[in-house]
Amino acid sequence: MVTSLFDQFASPALLGIPLIAVAIFLPWTMFPNPAPRWMTNRLITVQMWLTSRFTNQLMLPLSVRGHKWALLLTSLMLYLITINMLGLLPYTFTPTTQLSMNMGFAFPLWLATVIIGMRDQPTMSLGHLLPEGTPIPLIPALIIIETISLFIRPLALGVRLTANLTAGHLLIQLLATAVYVLLPLMPTVAILTATVFFLLTLLEIAVALIQAYVFVLLLSLYLQENI
Repeated sequence: MVTSLFDQFASPALLGIPLIAVAIFLPWTMFPNPAPRWMTNRLITVQMWLTSRFTNQLMLPLSVRGHKWALLLTSLMLYLITINMLGLLPYTFTPTTQLSMNMGFAFPLWLATVIIGMRDQPTMSLGHLLPEGTPIPLIPALIIIETISLFIRPLALGVRLTANLTAGHLLIQLLATAVYVLLPLMPTVAILTATVFFLLTLLEIAVALIQAYVFVLLLSLYLQENI
């Protein structure tokens, strides 16, 4: 039973070929492309408005130099949202439940923010490791703690996204199995469980959106410290 629960997090395969590449590249085909006409349709208008609002909100605390990251962070946000939402559909695979993929997003982007800080303003970037006014006896221990917290940031980004999506998918499968088993035995309890299942599905939709936003927001905060 435990094996069947976690089978949903294994990459599906067709003729022995893993289909995780399809799950990774498919979301890009879901976005509507701008039409070659002066007037756009409602879907593209809403998409452009939401993207513009998110980008403005994300770039608000950043300086002008950080605005170069607008396209990258906005694209990453839309990509993560699409993958997370598609993973809630039946018979689909969610690549963001894999820690390796989330670390592949988190580590290079975090490292880029650190390199930018060390290149442009090394004094200020290193100053985050030792707050002003620290007592002299605490300086060595505080530098070690702040260094560890700096290097643990990409791991925290990847684990946060993976853990939230994995836990939600497990709860959904457990409740769906309970409804299927209880329906012929105790219909009333099955209906109540189905109600909880429906509310949990709505919660998972919110989690899929929020976790993508939190992932990108934390990256923007790391960038803000280094520019």
